[in-house]
Amino acid sequence: MPSRHDPSRPLWLQFMGFLGPMMLSNVLQALSGTVNNIYLGQMIGTDALAASSVFFPVLFFFMALILGLGAGASVLLGQAWGAGDRDRVRAIAATTVFTTLVLGVLMAVGLTPFSGAIMRLLDTPSSVLPGATAYATVMFAVMPVIFLFLLVTQLLRGIGDTATPLWGLFLALMISLGLTPALIRGWLGLPRMGVASAAAAAGVAWFVSLLAMGVYLRLRGSALAPDLAFLRAMRPNRRLMALVLRLGLPSAAQMVTMAVAETVLLGLVNRFGADATAAYGAVNQILAYVQFPAFSIAITVTILSAQAIGAGRSARLPEILRTGMLVNLAVTGGLVLLAYAFSRPVVHLFVTRGTVVEETELLLHIVLWSAVLYGAALILSGQMRSSGVVLAPTLLQIGCIVLVEVPVAWLLGARIGLSGVWCAYPAAFSAMLLAQALFFGLNWRKRPVAALR
Repeated sequence: MPSRHDPSRPLWLQFMGFLGPMMLSNVLQALSGTVNNIYLGQMIGTDALAASSVFFPVLFFFMALILGLGAGASVLLGQAWGAGDRDRVRAIAATTVFTTLVLGVLMAVGLTPFSGAIMRLLDTPSSVLPGATAYATVMFAVMPVIFLFLLVTQLLRGIGDTATPLWGLFLALMISLGLTPALIRGWLGLPRMGVASAAAAAGVAWFVSLLAMGVYLRLRGSALAPDLAFLRAMRPNRRLMALVLRLGLPSAAQMVTMAVAETVLLGLVNRFGADATAAYGAVNQILAYVQFPAFSIAITVTILSAQAIGAGRSARLPEILRTGMLVNLAVTGGLVLLAYAFSRPVVHLFVTRGTVVEETELLLHIVLWSAVLYGAALILSGQMRSSGVVLAPTLLQIGCIVLVEVPVAWLLGARIGLSGVWCAYPAAFSAMLLAQALFFGLNWRKRPVAALR
């Protein structure tokens, strides 16, 4: 099997060929949530948007475990794919899928009955508590589908396939576009589900998309197709799982820390009332469009670096890093400028009440510019992760979240109000870039690089 790492092609062509579909995929993924939030805000009201926004940090918290596993598995897949080892690719993917399905089912069964209690723990405003509970109940129930969908997209990217997740996400978006308003209004004989409509539509859309991607991968004869050989490999493999966990658990811990910090920040925001909660949800939606390209660029750097290491071409790592930094500056920086230029009409897509619009726009202006710094920090840590160096970059990011983001949000929130809470993001992103750059230059760059076995 030929390796996808082709040194004869110019790096920028490989980079953009991988990055382009992935960026579009992330935009579609964000757009799916955005469209559902627009439906909720416009068809039900601001309280409905606030209700769905309350659940975001909770969802992120539980997704972090799966995203961490996927991150670890994608590095191993990238190295195995670069080395041309198809059997190892299948074994890594099947073991990770098995573990993910088990975790998803356990979480769905264990958490769904406690949706209301979890929402109350977040100090959810009483006016949005019933809607938030209904939304959380459905989201917990479809957790296995969410986990598997996210994992499959990560695994496919590990072998250089960013096209299949793209059309899979497009299909899911098309289903959500029609199903969410139908569930809100009770069209076509469907039940009226209120705020929970968006969660139910998303679950159905992801499930159908997963089935379609599985059929497509089998027709293509992909190494990750759910055929008989893949299903036979779906069993506990202690050696492979230990390696995946060694790479993935630090990433999961970092994401969990971010989720806990988001939960703390949301609790601070909720104290300012339902309007502040709605503004929080709107800013996060807009910020996602700016940050997702940065995430995509960092993932591209990680996978291309892992494939280069697996193919025995580590000398190409500096060029991959340089290309990633330049693309981050151009793409993420360009989106930041556009978001500043058109902030008012963009905010109007989510909220319509005048005071909430003004508050949301102010918060957006505070945080937007720092997305470029965050992207650069992710790129540095991504290349280090591609070689198996995960713990130190993770601890640095966790340190910035715990020692910078949360304290700044608490102190400035108490002193200058809601805008002070949002100042914590630029402070944390700046600290992350500085810490990653120092470790990269003073430590990682001097280490030998070899494929993991």
